[in-house]
Amino acid sequence: MAYENLLKRFLTYVKENTRSDETSHTVPSTQSQVDFALNILQPEMEAIGLQNVHYNPANGFLVGTLPANDSGYTRKIGFISHMDTADFNADNISPQIIENYDGGIIALSDSGYSLNPEEFPQLNRYIGQTLITTDGRTLLGADDKSGIAEIMTAIEYLVQNPDIKHGEIRVGFGPDEEIGVGADKFDVADFDVDFAYTVDGGPLGELQYETFSAAAAHITFHGRNVHPGTAKGQMVNALQLAMDFHHQLPVDDRPETTEGYQGFYHLSSLEGVVERAESSYIIRDFETEAFEQRKALMLKIAEKMNLDFGNERVVVALHDQYYNMKTIIEKDMTPIELAKTVMVDLDIEPIIEPVRGGTDGSKISFMGIPTPNLFAGGENMHGRFEFVSLQTMQRAVDIIVGIVSKKF
Repeated sequence: MAYENLLKRFLTYVKENTRSDETSHTVPSTQSQVDFALNILQPEMEAIGLQNVHYNPANGFLVGTLPANDSGYTRKIGFISHMDTADFNADNISPQIIENYDGGIIALSDSGYSLNPEEFPQLNRYIGQTLITTDGRTLLGADDKSGIAEIMTAIEYLVQNPDIKHGEIRVGFGPDEEIGVGADKFDVADFDVDFAYTVDGGPLGELQYETFSAAAAHITFHGRNVHPGTAKGQMVNALQLAMDFHHQLPVDDRPETTEGYQGFYHLSSLEGVVERAESSYIIRDFETEAFEQRKALMLKIAEKMNLDFGNERVVVALHDQYYNMKTIIEKDMTPIELAKTVMVDLDIEPIIEPVRGGTDGSKISFMGIPTPNLFAGGENMHGRFEFVSLQTMQRAVDIIVGIVSKKF
C-alpha cells in the first residue's frame, strides 16, 4: 500500500493551531478550527475525490462522501476524527522526525526536555520505527490529526485503486472534542451511515467500545467575611467550606489512585476568597448505578453541610456530559467483530480495553449511529511528550481500507 502523502499530510495538519477553548460560546469554540476546515481540509477532500463535501456552520463538522463502487456492499460506514487539540501550547508547533529509532533518549530539540525510555517505557515498542515528536515546547496534535491524516490517506488510496471494491463511505471532521462538546450538535441524518468509527485512539491495535459515563459538577460556596481578629462564631470561610466538601469524598476515588474499570472524582479547579469560592469536578464511572451514586453523594454532602449551617452555603450544579457507549454498541457487535477480523487478517492483535475517557463516539452512539473507536497511534497525548509512530499510522490506514472493503 502506498503511504507517500501520509507523513506530509500529517505534518501540514499539526502545524496549524486548532486548540479549542472551553470558555468560548461559539461553535466551533475557536475560529482557527473553522479556518482549518475550510482552507485546508475542504479543498484537499475535494481534490482527492470525495463528493458532496460540505461544512455545517451549525455544528462545525466538515463532511464528505466516497460513493460505493460495488452495489454488493449494502452498508454505509463512516469515519470521524476531531480537528481541535487539547489545552496545552499549540503555537508554532515544530515536529521532530526521528528515523530508525535506536531505543535511546530523544532530546526534544534544545528545550531541556527529552523522551526517556526509563520514564516512558512504551518507547521500547518502537525501536527501528520512525517517530514524530514535539520540540518540547508544544504538544504535537497527533490527537487527533493523526486520525484525520489516516482517514484522508485511506480515501486517497481507495480512489486511486478502484479495483478495491467498497460500499458508500462517509467522512466527518469535527470540532471541540477536547472540551467535550464537539458532538453535541452532530447531524445524524446528514451523516447517514449504518455505523461509524472514530479514529481517535492510541497505540497499535486499540479497539474500544466502552467509555466512562461522565458528568461535570460546579460547586459554589457562599461564605461570610469579617475581620479575622473578631471572627469567632461569625466568619464563614468559603475556601474552608470547599476543602471540607472535598475531604468528604472517598480519598481513594481520584484519578491518581484508580485504573481499569475504577471510577473517580477529579477536582479540576478551585478558586476563591473568604466570601465566595468555586470548585469544579469531573465525575467518571463505567457502571450506570455507580455513576448515579457518585452524583448523589455530592448532593448528599452539600445537603448535610447546608443543614449544619441552617442555610444554603453550598450549591451544587451537575451536568451529564456523555454516557458509556457500550450500552448501545453491545446490542449489535457488528462494528467490533468487523474491525477485529480485519486486524487479525493484518496480523494486528486487537486490544479491546475500556477508554478511561470519552470520544465523540460516546455521544454519537446514543444519537443513533454506533461508533466505536479505532487506534490512531498517538502516545503521551495532550502535552510536550506526545509522539506518534509513522508505522502505526500506516497500519491505521490499512485498517480503514480493510474495514470498508470486507464484505460481511
